[in-house]
Amino acid sequence: MPEPRMWQLTAGSAALGLALAAVAVTAAGPWDTGQRTAERARAAAPATGGAHHAPPPAPAPPRRPAPAPSAPGVLPALHAPAAAERPAGRPADLAATLVPLLADPGLGPLRTASVVDTATGTQLYGEGAGTPMTPASTVKIATVAAALSALGPDHRIPTTVTASADGRTVTLTGGGDPTLDPARLGRLAADTARALKARGHTSVRLAYDTSLYEGPELHPIGPNENLAPVTALMTSEGRLDKSDSGPAPRTADPAGDTATAFAGLLTAAGVKITGAPARATDAPAEATGAPAEATGTPAAAPKAPAPLARTHSAPLADLAERTLTHSDNDLAEALARQTALAREQPASFDGAGKAVRDELAELGLPLAGARFADGSGLDRRDRVSAALLTALLTRAADPARPALRPVLTGLPVGGFTGTLAGRFDTAPATAGAGLVRAKTGTLTGVNTLAGTVVTADGRLLAFAFLAGSTLSPYEAQPALDRLSAALAGQG
Repeated sequence: MPEPRMWQLTAGSAALGLALAAVAVTAAGPWDTGQRTAERARAAAPATGGAHHAPPPAPAPPRRPAPAPSAPGVLPALHAPAAAERPAGRPADLAATLVPLLADPGLGPLRTASVVDTATGTQLYGEGAGTPMTPASTVKIATVAAALSALGPDHRIPTTVTASADGRTVTLTGGGDPTLDPARLGRLAADTARALKARGHTSVRLAYDTSLYEGPELHPIGPNENLAPVTALMTSEGRLDKSDSGPAPRTADPAGDTATAFAGLLTAAGVKITGAPARATDAPAEATGAPAEATGTPAAAPKAPAPLARTHSAPLADLAERTLTHSDNDLAEALARQTALAREQPASFDGAGKAVRDELAELGLPLAGARFADGSGLDRRDRVSAALLTALLTRAADPARPALRPVLTGLPVGGFTGTLAGRFDTAPATAGAGLVRAKTGTLTGVNTLAGTVVTADGRLLAFAFLAGSTLSPYEAQPALDRLSAALAGQG
């Protein structure tokens, strides 16, 4: 099936956003395959997430009434105008609209901006567009784009179980999938138990292997409810409650907890576990198939572990959408490390940062001054420019790069989904509801917004607004919403 034109896809996205406000969608979860999976997940429910260290937002004013479920589509299909009919962009008019809004005191003394016509790549407005700024969670746009470029949208992250040569030890090996959940872990244990019994083994030691990742597990911010220790083996992002997005209490040992749970599941499936689960590096010699003490005779090379069972994550396209819609820090760090592995770099904070930068360089993006200290945006040492963010979004809109499309389809819809569910509900920002799709960024003193907007004349614009030294998110976020909503009225 040919790739749909970006203009039609975006029109459907905006119309779907409006429809989601009218009807609560409950049938599909965030891992359902197909287009718009992230939007279908909890579409009508507010969600928090990402790098939120500022105080919780003040109570929102009453929401405007949702449109009636029977309301007809409000947007015509978008199309890419021919060069002869395409508006020139009227940069002077756009500047007249944006300059007063960009001067809002709520944005603080440091603010940069870039607005680009995705059909032509032409910058229609810029204010310090090339200046590197702390991006907060808008850096996830770069993280996701790099992962999709390096691995492709169909890549899945494995979690595997193998047996030692003598069959006395099984090893649970993490592949870097933070979305492994109790249900999948249970199926993995059931498959493992069946394979062991078929080989005549009903009593084994259990080891667990996290060696795929290197470097420190703790993010430089330290223990934090926004991010679990970054390890190659974990269940449900190390969350200790029933949440699936936003801040939550986290375990200090995600891998150990996962191995302990796996041991319990194996026991319930009829396989006795001898001793407590141990890290593969700490396990007895037979756990890894290593030879016993030397006897003077050259030891034979250990046999490769025998595969027993495996489970895979959802496709990378789905993971990418969830990362952006819910500003999922754990997934962002995992995708950065998957990029590192694809580029044969160490799967560490430093290795991932280098891999992301190298992958974006191959896309021909403006990287002057850019720094990727992490994949999530929690690290204040991250630096990107507004021009880099709009260039990334423009690449994702390019019909010749369908692998990058989840960068756009995963963006929250203003007023309806993900981290924008509770925004764009006060005039004049209501003009952007359903038309603005954007990634949020929030750290104390940092507020950012980058995404796309459909204009009145059917164009798709990419924008990025970055503000630093802001005094309050309660003032900065509405100012950013007003800026992006103003673009919807351009025609």
